[in-house]
Amino acid sequence: MTQAQTRGHTRIALAGFGAWGQMHAKAISAIEGAEITSVYCHSERSAEAAAAQLPEAQRFDDFDAMLAAGGFDAVNVTVPNNVHASFAVRALEAGADVFLEKPVGITLAECDAVIEAARKADRRVAINHELRVSHQWRGVREIIAAGDIGAVRYQHFSLFRHKFRQGSGGWRYDPARVGSWVLEELVHFFDLVMWYAAEHGAPHRVTAHGSGGNDDLVENFATVLEWENGATAVLSQCLSGFEHHTLLEIGGTNGGVRTWWSGAADRTLHPEFELKVQRGSAPVETVSIPQSGEVFELEENLRLAYAGFREKRSILTPQEARIAVAVCLAAEQSYREGKPVTLDQS
Repeated sequence: MTQAQTRGHTRIALAGFGAWGQMHAKAISAIEGAEITSVYCHSERSAEAAAAQLPEAQRFDDFDAMLAAGGFDAVNVTVPNNVHASFAVRALEAGADVFLEKPVGITLAECDAVIEAARKADRRVAINHELRVSHQWRGVREIIAAGDIGAVRYQHFSLFRHKFRQGSGGWRYDPARVGSWVLEELVHFFDLVMWYAAEHGAPHRVTAHGSGGNDDLVENFATVLEWENGATAVLSQCLSGFEHHTLLEIGGTNGGVRTWWSGAADRTLHPEFELKVQRGSAPVETVSIPQSGEVFELEENLRLAYAGFREKRSILTPQEARIAVAVCLAAEQSYREGKPVTLDQS
């Protein structure tokens, strides 16, 4: 731990300054004791944006040069999916803690490389599954963990939205860079349903179907997860819709939960949302939610991650996040092969 971290101050090197990297910068500016000291910019356009928004930070067009220059405690990795793992490993080897955008990697080998690099360097990696800190989506987990609806038996999670943004250089539409659209957003919801069913362990079978797009980038994707105890989860992603709408319904052995979120876009500051729960045979209750949305949750997740780094812990380790990648890859395999895939429980 550096002297700056000991004093409660975290110096951050930001790797990537596209649209989401700029969202990171805005969120960091609201966190007391956090400061961006350097930025890796992969294009002239992002360098110009960094110069305008972060005039005091050093700018680099080479990631390794930024690492060699030092002057940071943590690296935020916000580059395209296919280089998440590589950037994280190099930052760890440079002695930094890492706040890593999901997915950890686009293969399990990449995930394992990050896990091993963190172990060797004795540094922390925190994965940005920001919905876990949401008043809304974390609230669901708290209801389940309290035993208010009994054991989770059924989950239905749907996403209906407009097409993805292209991303810098069109990376979200390049299978070699995005991995897949399942790994790009549905991975968040796989993470949530498995978190909600944590008492069951990992699912043992995955079955998926899809349509639209092409074999690598499927617009409409539906997946069924099955646990050995009979619990199930159904997840669907429709990228041929409009705006951004999510719905979760959970049936337990003694109650249920229903919650939804709707906005003109995923990053809207003024969404509509609701969370209802029925505990046993009690009347249905509407749970108060002060705010919900990834813009707010990113800031809170960063604040918690930096505090965790100072305490030598991670709010969500790559080991924990790896299972969501494994399930995504199993779903893609099931879709390609047209049959269920059994997950390795080892």
